Amino acid sequence: MTDDFQTGLPSIRQLQTLIKDSTEVEVKLSTSDLVVGKVRWQDANCLCVVDHYDQPTIIWKQAIVFIKPKLT
Repeated sequence: MTDDFQTGLPSIRQLQTLIKDSTEVEVKLSTSDLVVGKVRWQDANCLCVVDHYDQPTIIWKQAIVFIKPKLT
């Protein structure tokens, strides 16, 4: 497994835009859980979503089914 963070990938660039714009997102997990909040950071393996209570949740990317902007 490579630890290279490939910033040229569209998925990485899109997540970076969500971080930069502080867009609230819904993250659906393979466990059927739904995490709602703002993506604070990402690395090659994980991302951190902070909810409206300012509680961070670190999510392994392999557990993600989808990420989408939350509709208001």
